[in-house]
Amino acid sequence: MKIFVLVKEVPDTYGDRKLDLETGLADRGAGDLVLDEITERALEVALSHADKNEGTEVVALAMAPAGSTASVRRALAIGAGSAVHIADEQLAGADLGLTAETLAAAIRRAEPDLVITGNLSTDGSGGVMAAMLAEHLGWSQATALTSVEITGDSVTGVRGADAGGQPISASLPAVISITEALPDARFPNFKGIMAAKKKPLEVLTLDDLGVSADPAAAPRTIMTAVAEKPPRAAGVKIVDEGDAADKLVEYLVQNRLV
Repeated sequence: MKIFVLVKEVPDTYGDRKLDLETGLADRGAGDLVLDEITERALEVALSHADKNEGTEVVALAMAPAGSTASVRRALAIGAGSAVHIADEQLAGADLGLTAETLAAAIRRAEPDLVITGNLSTDGSGGVMAAMLAEHLGWSQATALTSVEITGDSVTGVRGADAGGQPISASLPAVISITEALPDARFPNFKGIMAAKKKPLEVLTLDDLGVSADPAAAPRTIMTAVAEKPPRAAGVKIVDEGDAADKLVEYLVQNRLV
């Protein structure tokens, strides 16, 4: 079985995250860049299955700038057997549509049995990539899983719901997304870090995948405006002069909070 895991480099959530007000894109120079934790958890799902099933091939797939090799190599250090890195200047600022089309082309090229993603990235938080990939590929999908069980011809799991858990199953090939309910990724040890330097890492461009980033060829979404977050305003202060309760109720009503 071949499993592709989508891994993504994102600005570190413990640091500053800013938008470039000229381009509307994330300012990648504002802080450290790391592998998104949710994609590391997705990688752990694949590796846990591989540990128990000999012959399972785990491939990390990333769409990131050319300078993101270290992050892709981290996926190899954690345990992926090989990696595919899509790096093309035309992908700067790619929207979800172009991203999905590009990733789907890379997946279709390699013909894996299963694709695993995180449910939400910590930068864009689109939450639709798994569904978009399944649509492009014509595959089954199972999203927002809190548990995963992979067999030779299907994948099953549970999707969290307000009233409990919803059992989900899909035949392979399939695309699934997982939530933070799944375990943390294993920590790369020294042996894994050294081995990662020798593992296969294929770099692809849009030309290699036969995908066009030209908006005229395939209309994309555009950003019409971007602005700096307004400064935080002072809150409303209620002084109790015997009518604090009435003032509080009035405030809640005015702001449609009750």
